[in-house]
Amino acid sequence: MNLPNKLTIFRIVLVPVMVMIPFLGIKGEFLSIPIEYWLIEFIFILASITDKLDGYLARKNNQVTTFGKFLDPLADKILVLAAMVMLVEMAKLPAWIPVIVLAREFLVSGYRLVAVEKGGKVVAASNWGKLKTVTQMIAIILAFVDLHSFGECFTGSLQGGAFILNLVMTFMMIVQTIATVFSGADYLKGAKDLIKD
Repeated sequence: MNLPNKLTIFRIVLVPVMVMIPFLGIKGEFLSIPIEYWLIEFIFILASITDKLDGYLARKNNQVTTFGKFLDPLADKILVLAAMVMLVEMAKLPAWIPVIVLAREFLVSGYRLVAVEKGGKVVAASNWGKLKTVTQMIAIILAFVDLHSFGECFTGSLQGGAFILNLVMTFMMIVQTIATVFSGADYLKGAKDLIKD
């Protein structure tokens, strides 16, 4: 149980804390945004930082473990999907976006398991996968502080800063969805060779 693995576990522990925030009935606003949204934002950003930090420390200190290889990507999926489900419940995000993300994660996780079983092959993230991760984090961070729903910028009802924030959030969410689909397709191309064996 080294430091990188502790950080990964800490990230998983933060998820139920983040999910419980809306049920605490926290009142008040800051910059016209509810305090509870800021708290969720803080927890999500903190968890995202531990995602980068645990991998960096594991490689730097030669503390890469089988436990870490298994738990780290799992913690990432739990964090992202929990955040997206919260955004759907807040009516900020259409359900089809997390459904696409969830389907992709099931396919990729299954492929990785088969790849390891059939020769110990470790599947690295593609450029599409890296784009997905970056845009996903940015989109979710923006969505929690955006008071409007996905795509509302196209209705003509928003102006000024509200329009820009919603436009950038919507654009990032669209990009992450496209990257999710293409990164999943990349993995499925590789899966053809494994299925033939």
